[in-house]
Amino acid sequence: MAKKMEKIVAKLPRMQDVSKVAGMAERCLAEGDAAFVADLGIALNGKYGAEGDSLWQYRSLFSTPLRLLTVTPGQENIEQGLRLVATTESGKRSQSRHVASLLASSHPPHDLALVFAGGAPHARASEELRACLVHELILRGVDVAEMPGIARWATSPHWSNHPLGWLPLSLSVFEEEPGLPSYHAHGGSWSIPYGRSDDGPQTAPDRTADVPSAAETTTESASGAIAAAVSNWAEEFNGRIEARTFELSEPVTAPAVPSMLSSLKLESLRGLTSSNRAAVSSCPAAQAWRLVFTAASTGGAYSHGLRGAYGRLAARRSLAGLSGAAVHASAAEVEHQVLECDWYSSGAATKWFERVAWDIGLAAVAPGRRQMAVLAATDTD
Repeated sequence: MAKKMEKIVAKLPRMQDVSKVAGMAERCLAEGDAAFVADLGIALNGKYGAEGDSLWQYRSLFSTPLRLLTVTPGQENIEQGLRLVATTESGKRSQSRHVASLLASSHPPHDLALVFAGGAPHARASEELRACLVHELILRGVDVAEMPGIARWATSPHWSNHPLGWLPLSLSVFEEEPGLPSYHAHGGSWSIPYGRSDDGPQTAPDRTADVPSAAETTTESASGAIAAAVSNWAEEFNGRIEARTFELSEPVTAPAVPSMLSSLKLESLRGLTSSNRAAVSSCPAAQAWRLVFTAASTGGAYSHGLRGAYGRLAARRSLAGLSGAAVHASAAEVEHQVLECDWYSSGAATKWFERVAWDIGLAAVAPGRRQMAVLAATDTD
């Protein structure tokens, strides 16, 4: 098998089809040879990892052993998957995020305790992978406090300064139905809940209601926080984002919110007329969270997203910015502020929105109803 592997690795750049090699790896795993599958991935990475982005055969084939070992039940498969990851993840934070999602979606939580205990000496998981896996499990409803091996690591002080350490170890009341992906040996699937505002009760504009004047208060830090969940749309492709905050001269009533949004001179709503208004719907905080979480975790048209753990962090940051929570607020303080706000989803047939599959419009009215924040994002394939 060693010589066969050497030939596969040497011939890879000249292969016109890598499906036969992928099929061989799948058969080896079915026969119980998880070590060979891991060895194949390690050998491929060792030879081509540095130039992998430019070699389609490597990009296509390396994902096979990684996926096979992380989604196939069995502790030996998990251990060999961790060995493969430990050898190839150096400097690849995105790989740790992806592997954590694969593991959490495919194995019972008690089987994953070895990730935190260390497993076999050759299969010790990185701190980054462990941190991501904790929150992938939480998103799937796992009570990590009831898993001694996981809880011991997750509550230890040594990783409290990790970015994910800010997140609570249980779901908040608004973190409902996250729409997480499911995986299998040949791929995966997930739902994208982006939608127009007509999928909820419409807030009819009251043309007789007074619309307060507004002064823009957007700062760079506020805009960055609000846009956290969709920043990958713009960073990795051609997504557009509008994230702004406003101080209102008087409290805005719920019926006046549609007209209020139209009066703010938002780029995303440019071109609206009296007969072509923004469609605005009142929505619960859970719906707002679900939209920004999906945007962050799955990405836009051509971005891969942040996966579950960092998607959860980015979604919280966006909601914190929209709700007006203090910059250094705790997770509990953010949750309280988010639940105190009134939330609205919006959409409009303007040239700014691509209106393909990746459109988001959200607005939050803070307690006291004199602060409003908006987030609009769009992307296309």
